[in-house]
Amino acid sequence: MTTFQIGDAAELLGVSTDTVRRWVDAGRLAASRDQQGHRVIDGVDLAAFVRGQAAGPDERADESSARNRLRGIVTAVVKDTVMAQVDIQAGPFRVVSLMSREAVDELDLQVGSVAVAVIKSTTVVVERATRR
Repeated sequence: MTTFQIGDAAELLGVSTDTVRRWVDAGRLAASRDQQGHRVIDGVDLAAFVRGQAAGPDERADESSARNRLRGIVTAVVKDTVMAQVDIQAGPFRVVSLMSREAVDELDLQVGSVAVAVIKSTTVVVERATRR
């Protein structure tokens, strides 16, 4: 059984340790005590909590087979004559996309604009994270 200390859970969720403590204290997130008396959260409980916090379906979900959408802010656009690189910061995640310059111009992607990175799940590599 995987358990997470409050700080580890906070890091995974991208919130402060105080926020996780408040959720536990309010009964929104279950926690128990380990042998040292520290509060820990069961991995299954944390996953259920995250699923419950997830945003509803994307309004374009019925228009595309891609289900992985990361909304963020464009932080960099580098164009040459044919291709372009667009960097998007979506929460704690940096997503880099290479596309045609024509697509960047048609979408009017500029630093500071909001964009959605759509990732087709058949090309996502998943690795098992190691504990720090």
